Amino acid sequence: MMPVALHSFEHGESHARELASKLGLDVHLIDVHTFPDGESRIGISGSARTSLVYCPLDRPNTRLVDLMLAADALRRAGTRRLVLVAPYLCYMRQDKAFHEGEAVSQQAVARFLSSLFDRVVTVDAHLHRVSSLAEVFPDIEAENLIAADTIARFAAERGIGEDTLIAGPDEEAAQWVGRLAAALGVPAITGKKARRGDREVEIVFPDLDLEGRSVLIADDIVSSGGTVLSAIAAMKARGAISVRVAITHALFDTDVYERMLNAGADAVWSTTSVPHPTNAISLAGLLGEALHNEIGE
Repeated sequence: MMPVALHSFEHGESHARELASKLGLDVHLIDVHTFPDGESRIGISGSARTSLVYCPLDRPNTRLVDLMLAADALRRAGTRRLVLVAPYLCYMRQDKAFHEGEAVSQQAVARFLSSLFDRVVTVDAHLHRVSSLAEVFPDIEAENLIAADTIARFAAERGIGEDTLIAGPDEEAAQWVGRLAAALGVPAITGKKARRGDREVEIVFPDLDLEGRSVLIADDIVSSGGTVLSAIAAMKARGAISVRVAITHALFDTDVYERMLNAGADAVWSTTSVPHPTNAISLAGLLGEALHNEIGE
């Protein structure tokens, strides 16, 4: 039995291989067979005392069941320590019951994953009323890595300079956007969000003259795209000569991506937290640093 192995589903496999290269490991692909009724049969290879399971949790419902079955297969094969590497961690938004009768999905999913894994590693978890991922996962090890510095290095390589303004979509993003701006040595602003529905969002920014300036719109998670589309329009209306977008978790579809470009975005960049056409910013280095202790380095 190997001391450490990295396992990946087909979804996210290329990013798992990039991480494995950083760690000096091979990738063992988890075999998933789907029966006609939708049930899964899971098979694993490469049993190890410590198993790292790479699984981006976008479109999560089926993936959570497959994770459960993979964890069972790995434990049966002799794995003693199971580490979930989920660069995007699902169901973190709803951390309270907003209406009578609602489930608190953050707590429910955290209990489920805690029953399967000994450690969870993610990036830019979408947390609101809790200060750390450890509060969400009190019974196991849990790390929430911050992508701002990784995004800043990428942006600097793409010519983001002193004439650039970092724009965050709302006050919830202020701390994250501030860290990105500080790493780049440029100013930042945040807007105020007025949401009219799941896909109708108006963003109000301070009155600024951006004539001749570049703007980098930054957000940790984009799903419907309404917030970013509103921000692009606001920046163009203020005279920005260039508008680029940097996102940790790109959960929007290709139609929204095209709308961003048509609205005036010169580029849309996302991290490799989930497979997406906009992927440009690798998280392999960030994740690799956090996981080196699992392989004794």
